[in-house]
Amino acid sequence: METLFTVILMATSAFMILLVLLHKGRGGGLSDMFGGGVSSSLGGSSVAERNLDRLTVGIGVIWFATVIALGLLLAY
Repeated sequence: METLFTVILMATSAFMILLVLLHKGRGGGLSDMFGGGVSSSLGGSSVAERNLDRLTVGIGVIWFATVIALGLLLAY
């Protein structure tokens, strides 16, 4: 059981890193340094960005639940 949760944790961690890197920079910080602040905002987020946000939150919830499950499993 521990092995299954460990594999899920590793997969969701890698996927979470990828999803965070796919997000558009909001300005101010490292994203501006590399040209992220050059494009102008048109006021709203696109459907793709909203879906990316939802997917990121969903994977984050799975990641968090896996961490809690592993912690409980290894505590006993």
